[in-house]
Amino acid sequence: MKALTKTAAILPLAASLAVAVPTAQAQPSRGCAAEGAAVRLNQRAFEPRAPKRAILPSEATEAVEFRILDAGGDVVFEGRSMVFGPDPLAGESVHQLDFSALRLPGVAYRVTTECGDSHPFDITSDPWRALARDALAYFYHNRAGVPIEALLAGGDAWARPAAHTDEVASCRSGEDPAGNDWPGCDYELNVTGGWYDAGDHGKYVVNGGIATWTLANFVERQALRGEPAVFADGVARIPEAGNGIDDLLDEARFEMEFLLRMQAPEGATAQVPVGVKRAGPGLSFSTIDAGGMAHHKVASIEWTPLPMAPHEDSQPRVLYPVSTAATLNLAATAAQCARLWRGSDMAFSRRCLAAAERAWDAARRNPEVYFVAAFSGSGMYGDTDLGDEFFWAAAELLATTGKAEYAEVVREHPAFREPLLRQPAWPRTAALGLVTLALDPDALEPGERDRLRRSLVAAADRFAEERERTGYHIPRDAGDWAWGSNSDLLNRALLLALAHDFTGQDHYRHAVIDVMDYLLGRNPLDRSYVAGYGERPMEHPHHRFWAPSYDQGHPAPFPGALSGGPNNTAMIDPVAKRLRGHCAPLACWADDAEAYALNEVAINWNAPLVWVAAWLQATAP
Repeated sequence: MKALTKTAAILPLAASLAVAVPTAQAQPSRGCAAEGAAVRLNQRAFEPRAPKRAILPSEATEAVEFRILDAGGDVVFEGRSMVFGPDPLAGESVHQLDFSALRLPGVAYRVTTECGDSHPFDITSDPWRALARDALAYFYHNRAGVPIEALLAGGDAWARPAAHTDEVASCRSGEDPAGNDWPGCDYELNVTGGWYDAGDHGKYVVNGGIATWTLANFVERQALRGEPAVFADGVARIPEAGNGIDDLLDEARFEMEFLLRMQAPEGATAQVPVGVKRAGPGLSFSTIDAGGMAHHKVASIEWTPLPMAPHEDSQPRVLYPVSTAATLNLAATAAQCARLWRGSDMAFSRRCLAAAERAWDAARRNPEVYFVAAFSGSGMYGDTDLGDEFFWAAAELLATTGKAEYAEVVREHPAFREPLLRQPAWPRTAALGLVTLALDPDALEPGERDRLRRSLVAAADRFAEERERTGYHIPRDAGDWAWGSNSDLLNRALLLALAHDFTGQDHYRHAVIDVMDYLLGRNPLDRSYVAGYGERPMEHPHHRFWAPSYDQGHPAPFPGALSGGPNNTAMIDPVAKRLRGHCAPLACWADDAEAYALNEVAINWNAPLVWVAAWLQATAP
């Protein structure tokens, strides 16, 4: 439930999980860390030839000595820190420890300093394979409409019966909290399947779109580069294994089938507000030709409580109105689908292309149907700027069809000419279209494609430079950290990875590793934000099934699930409210299931984790 307007019915946690508001307290000598390991680093593993960096919180103004000990306690490396000094993002002064020269594979190494030791870590030639597979498994675990089988899920604890099967739904009608009376629709759609979006049981087209694109894009990138498939058939534990199709593409198809089902039938009409960008009272409704448009989401009529396994939900499921944003997400991902399935399932490819072009035509016919139906029970995912979605959809259709009408839209859009300033996200999708066109060898003239590649590399340069301005050496130096900040970092890592692909320059790959090191423990809280990874992993996400803090009968999160991460801009849940004003940006986080603004999990956050971990595996020296 990540959209900023989401609220939820949350049950209180046990007192033992309550988050204490940080208070001023005495620090150990020289300002060493008071909590967690004295030295913060990737708690999992490093590649032998990759950069290796740790962070020592310390107020010392001169370099300090550090040593690396092997599992037997012998010294294998000695060095001196680099003093960074105060880091406003972290709220502490830090030193940076570089031990990249240590390349000897081994297990249970430790960094030791005058302040104390680090957690143990390994040096291994293949540190990313397990993470890539576990991150992908997140999507199987969160499938709707099918049973989650113990043999595939990793054990009985994570197995569950099929939920929301035969999900035939009609449009929500009636009065919203602002007093608007929504008329509903006169048809039903079978929208069985797809992924549950996040900690709730809703399924959202605008978030499913970017998540599906991200998984499928990695397959396309590997195919265009002629690389061996990281997720070749049978690598992942999914029911489709053995069908001869890349497992990553199989998982993307599971959501794509759901997205296709969310398209309104030909001849359908809808009464919706047109041109109104924000929810509020006094909405007026216009009748539109809704054929080919996509419904924004499907969800239970009210928030489901925590904890609750999906199959325990007995509420009615309802469609929410069509929107231009959802329609363009469908157009873009269905066009991408049509390309990727041409060689293995032509019937599905044709079905995807037909849906994509119907959706494009519907969006052009209805360009200002913003989502403003502010009912409770599911997230809004409202978007007031749809120009980026039009560009993205046109780019995907151009890459698939080569038609001049899509090329014209692409070339006329500002995103085609202006510098890329930000990483992609569900409400900012222009970068996805740029990536598709920069990868495709035929969609544009060679000079145009090369210019787009230079634009993506220039964005990566800006991100990489920001590392030098942060004590924890991460490619983002802004003081505001938003909901889902970990996915923002991963989407920057995705663009940095492509810059490495385009240029061959190693410093871009090093910046990608910096992101992963941060997520796996090299951060001010000394926590791994990935369940099951590291000495201090995230354990209590906001998720209705992975909820042992509410009920020990519910399982812990499956390894590979990613927390949304620090958030100092939308601190609206009960835990975040207690932290507000008492935490530096990178410390505004808690491992608490009640903290939905800080510690939820979601498909659009795990998707770039899959992409980046798989890319690191594929490009390991």
